[in-house]
Amino acid sequence: MISFIAKRLAQSLLVMAIVSAVSFSLFNFVGDPVNNMVGQDATREQRLEIRDKLGLDDPIITQYSRFVGNMLKAEFGLSYRIKRPVDDLIAERLPATLELVFVSAVISLFFGIILGIYTGIKRNSWISRVILSTSLAGVSLPTFVIGIGLIYLFAVHLRWLPSSGRSGVVALGWWKTSLITLEGWRSIILPAITLSLFQLTLILRLVRAEMMEVMRTDFIKFARARGLSERAINFRHALRNTLVPVITIIGLNIGGLVAFSVVTETVFQWPGTGLMFIQAVNFVDVPIMAAYLVFVALLFVIINLIVDILYFVVDPRIRLGG
Repeated sequence: MISFIAKRLAQSLLVMAIVSAVSFSLFNFVGDPVNNMVGQDATREQRLEIRDKLGLDDPIITQYSRFVGNMLKAEFGLSYRIKRPVDDLIAERLPATLELVFVSAVISLFFGIILGIYTGIKRNSWISRVILSTSLAGVSLPTFVIGIGLIYLFAVHLRWLPSSGRSGVVALGWWKTSLITLEGWRSIILPAITLSLFQLTLILRLVRAEMMEVMRTDFIKFARARGLSERAINFRHALRNTLVPVITIIGLNIGGLVAFSVVTETVFQWPGTGLMFIQAVNFVDVPIMAAYLVFVALLFVIINLIVDILYFVVDPRIRLGG
């Protein structure tokens, strides 16, 4: 198992090296950040002085080496727009994003697995047909359309929930959470549902397809012939054999929620890292954009590494093959 993990770690390091090069080269040539830092009345000398302080006139190799060195220390310099360290800005916005992703992941996993099991076992019932027909909305409609529709229904028409922002924030040391107050839950429920619908539909349909496939196998027929209860067959034997593809989707689900949170946070003005990234793009704030991309890539790499280890634990065929 040690060699298996070491091989995956080497692959992860290679991926991060490629991501760092892509993020640096992509945003190093997107506009001129000096134009967003000074007014129209700034002189040429002032512009050159700012470029010199930011190191924008250094050779590309020097800039990239400095970028990688700072990345390894989790330092991405100062924001061009806010004039504050980028790592401080991410630390301030990260709790909001992680809490939104956590609640969305719980919703999508809980309802996706339960509904997938039900529609896979009771595939000919009218309830299953209604669930599958309704789930098409989670795949067909764009996230921003779902978000706007929920805002109109629950915030504008019914006035049950707030339409934007993060309320009820309480400081627990360095972590600021909104999950221990009623106002916090009222503000997070609409963006969490919006963010979870697409992933919920994917998990539902994958679990259903895997359950239907497993239920047709010979060992399920043999389990019925032995007189085992339907509950034992469905959950102890059938569901267990769907774990490998479901684990893959769960891993990608969490990473995808972080990536897709950009749209949701923008629609609901949720003060997380996704909204910060969109604002940085508008002002060509290169340090924030580069830091966000590296952060998302690192999250995906960590999740994929955990998924690979879970493969090794869950599926004996991988251990035998290794």
